[in-house]
Amino acid sequence: MPPASDTLTTIPHFIGGRAVVGVGRFGDVYNPATGQVSARVGLASSKEVADVVAVAQAAFPGWAGQTPLRRARVMFKFRGLLERHSEEIAVLISAEHGKTVSDAHGEITRGLEVVEFACGIPQLLKGDFTEEVGRGVDSWSVRQPLGVVAGITPFNFPAMVPLWMLPVALACGNCFILKPSERDPSASVRLAELLREAGLPDGVFNVVHGDKEAVDAILENPDIKAVSFVGSTPIAEYIYRTGTANGKRVQALGGAKNHMVIMPDADMDQAADALMGAAYGSAGERCMAVSVAVTVGSAGDEMVRRLIPRIEALKIGPGSDAATEMGPLVTKAHFDKVRHYVEIGVSEGAKLLVDGRNFQAPQGYEGGYFLGGCLLDHVSPDMKIYKEEIFGPVLGIVRANSFDEAVSLVNSHEYGNGTAIFTRDGDAARDFAHRIQIGMVGVNVPIPVPMAFHSFGGWKRSLFGDHHMHGPEGVRFFTKLKTVTSRWPTGIRKGAEFIMPTLG
Repeated sequence: MPPASDTLTTIPHFIGGRAVVGVGRFGDVYNPATGQVSARVGLASSKEVADVVAVAQAAFPGWAGQTPLRRARVMFKFRGLLERHSEEIAVLISAEHGKTVSDAHGEITRGLEVVEFACGIPQLLKGDFTEEVGRGVDSWSVRQPLGVVAGITPFNFPAMVPLWMLPVALACGNCFILKPSERDPSASVRLAELLREAGLPDGVFNVVHGDKEAVDAILENPDIKAVSFVGSTPIAEYIYRTGTANGKRVQALGGAKNHMVIMPDADMDQAADALMGAAYGSAGERCMAVSVAVTVGSAGDEMVRRLIPRIEALKIGPGSDAATEMGPLVTKAHFDKVRHYVEIGVSEGAKLLVDGRNFQAPQGYEGGYFLGGCLLDHVSPDMKIYKEEIFGPVLGIVRANSFDEAVSLVNSHEYGNGTAIFTRDGDAARDFAHRIQIGMVGVNVPIPVPMAFHSFGGWKRSLFGDHHMHGPEGVRFFTKLKTVTSRWPTGIRKGAEFIMPTLG
C-alpha cells in the first residue's frame, strides 16, 4: 500500500524566487516503476494562480527594461548550470515519468539547444530600418515583449517542452508562468531554481502546479497575454478556443498519428532499427513517436520478419537500470487505456503478431505499469487503432500497394504532426517531401524533430494557432511588432492635410 499522504514530501510551487508549499488540494505523484506514491503536489486554486500572475506583473517592467544583452547573459549562465545538473534532473524525470535515465538525458539535451538559441537574442530581436521611405521620413520596426505569458506542458517531456518555451519567452523580455503536468512536476521546480541561480530576477519565472482549475484560471486571467500548450488534441482545441475567446495569443500543439513509409528499395535493417526506436522509445509516449508503419509492396513481409525478434528482445524494466531500453507507462490509468487499445485492434481484425500485455515485470517492480511492445499487422484505415492516438508501445502495420497509395494514406489522416519515408530513391523522397501534408518530414530520419534554430509544429489537427514552437517562430510568438514612422520639422509643409497621407 502507498504510504499515507501526510508522510510524503510535498513538491512546492516556485513563486517570486522561492519555494511555496501549496494549500488546499493536493495530488499524488507516483513512481511508475513501482506503482507507489512517491510524493504529493499542491493543486493551485484560481486565487493562487491570480496571486502568481500579480507577482509576475510586478516583475515585468524591470525585466523588460533590461537590455537584450543582459537577458542573454542570464541564458548563458543558465545553460551552463543546466548542463552541470543534467544527471540530477534526468534522475528526477526517470523517477516520476518512468523513462530511462539515458532518454531523460536526451530530452534535456534537446531543451538545452533552445537555451543556446535564446542566447542569441540580441541578434534575433534586431528590427528593420528603411531610410527615406518618403521625403525626410524614416521607418523602422522593433519587436517588444508581450508581458506575462504562460506555458502548460505535458507529462511526457517534463524538461524538454518547458525548455522549448521559457528560454525564448524570457530572452524576449516576458515574464513566464509554467503550469507543468502534475504527474511529474519536480523537474520544473529544479529548472526554476537554476534560473534563479543564473541571475534571473525574482518573479520573472514562476511554477504553479495544478489541474483543470489552474488551467482555466490561466486561460481566463486578462493579465496573461499568451499561452503556449502541448498535449492531446481535444485539450489543445479547448486551450485554443478558450484562450483566444479571452483575447490571448495561443499556440496549442496537439496529438499525432505519425506514419513511417517504407519503400521496397529501403535498407530494411536500417528501417527496422529506426522503427524500434521511434515506436518503442519512451514506451511510445511521444507526440513524434511512429505508431504506423506503411509498408509498400514487398516491404511488408520483409519488415515483419525483422521486427518480431527485435520487439520480443526489448529490454524492459525500471528507467533507473542502465540496461533498460523501455520503461513503464506513466500511470495505471494510461496503462489500462493502452492495453484496451490492443484488445480493440484484435477485435477489429488486426493480426496481433507480438503481444506485450502479459509482460512480467522484474522482481521488486511487480506493481509497476509495464507493458511489453505490441505489433499489429494488417491494420486498415477504418480501424479505431489507426484513427486514434494510442500513446503507448503499440505499432500498427498498414500495407499499401503503391507509393501513391501510401502518400494518400498519410495525407488523409486528421493529424499532421510528423512523418518519414525510408528509401534509396531520391526522386521518391523528393516527391514525398513535396506532396505530403504534414508539418515535419523525415527522409531516412524516423523522428524529424527540427533543431532549435528551426521551428517545431504540425499541421491539421496537430496544431491550433498560427505559430510553431521555438526557433524564429518562437521569437515571433513571444513578441509583438511595432513599426515607427518618423519625420522631423525640416521640410514639413505647413497646413493641415485631409487626404490619406502619402510619403513618396
